[in-house]
Amino acid sequence: MTEKDEREKKRIYEGLVTESLRGGMFRIRLDNEEEDMIIGYISGKIRRGFIRILPGDRVRVEVGPYDSKRGRITYRLPKKDKEKDKKEGGKKEKDKEDK
Repeated sequence: MTEKDEREKKRIYEGLVTESLRGGMFRIRLDNEEEDMIIGYISGKIRRGFIRILPGDRVRVEVGPYDSKRGRITYRLPKKDKEKDKKEGGKKEKDKEDK
């Protein structure tokens, strides 16, 4: 790779939306070692698909090489509902016992 290609690469992080700001902007705490706080804006596909992002949602963010404090939200990660998993796991075990 050339030096130009390395500069133009985007870094992809996952993070937690902590605050909703005006104009489709969000404050995001990244899951990296430093737990950086960045400002993220919604990408066009998310806006076009009417996907709602709220504080508490987990998202995937692309951060460009020029401004490490701003990023583009490209994907809202599915929520992991621990209680739902426990209930479903309990039902599956009961079904196995019945058979």
